[in-house]
Amino acid sequence: MRTRYSTDRPDPEWEIIRPLVPQVEPGGRPAKHARREILNAVTYWLRAGCAWNLLPPWQTVYHYWRQWQKEGVWERMPAALRERERMEHGRVPTPSAVIVDSQSVRATERGGLHGYDGGKKVSGVKRHLLVDTRGTVLLTRVSPANVGDREGAAVLFSQATDNLPRLRHVWADQGCRGTDFHAWAQEATGITVHIVQRPDGGFRSTWVKAGTRPPAVPLFAVVPRRWAVERTSAWLGRCRRPSKDYEYPRVNSEDVVYLAMAMLLLLRLARSAR
Repeated sequence: MRTRYSTDRPDPEWEIIRPLVPQVEPGGRPAKHARREILNAVTYWLRAGCAWNLLPPWQTVYHYWRQWQKEGVWERMPAALRERERMEHGRVPTPSAVIVDSQSVRATERGGLHGYDGGKKVSGVKRHLLVDTRGTVLLTRVSPANVGDREGAAVLFSQATDNLPRLRHVWADQGCRGTDFHAWAQEATGITVHIVQRPDGGFRSTWVKAGTRPPAVPLFAVVPRRWAVERTSAWLGRCRRPSKDYEYPRVNSEDVVYLAMAMLLLLRLARSAR
């Protein structure tokens, strides 16, 4: 009997997520490790942010992580949980309006995607996030940190045409400005982009005449619509693995985000079922 960890999925959560976890196929040698134990090990790795070889037995856990990744399990898991949660709140499974934003994350010295975000002074990767009005991640795209917001948003919009058939409106920040980009989004995907301005006009400082008192510029203000995606970035920071990018392949970085969101949705659904 092993030691129980706080990251282990309790029975109510396991009953919800079990249909989404690939089960043992009939025939052949019996599985040595239960699927629930594999999921518990992966969620421990996600929350603790440890290296794979610190998990016992790490080769087995990593094998299932990669196998389920190839089968699209990590991407389908939050999508199914999200649709269920939306329906419990009286909404249709897919949204018609979403928010797009990016988050620059520092990366380790590993190879793979790497860039420098001059605006935020971050060396690493950039996560482009597409979330609904409740802050739930719909799609994510990880790129080098020097990739612009419009380029990342264009990839998300193209993916959304297949995954989100009702999507028509996207709220974005100043990084997605540009009439050419807006025209492309409308023509290619049917999406209308709405730029949400900060209350102070988007500037931290401004020019004033000599001897004139400068206007007060708030250091923090809740931006309508866009605040939901900022909260999502904070939610992802609760897990140590996505708080910094350790991954080499792009798909690993993206699936870490999907898994973190799936665990958050799983907790919400289990609480609402009590």
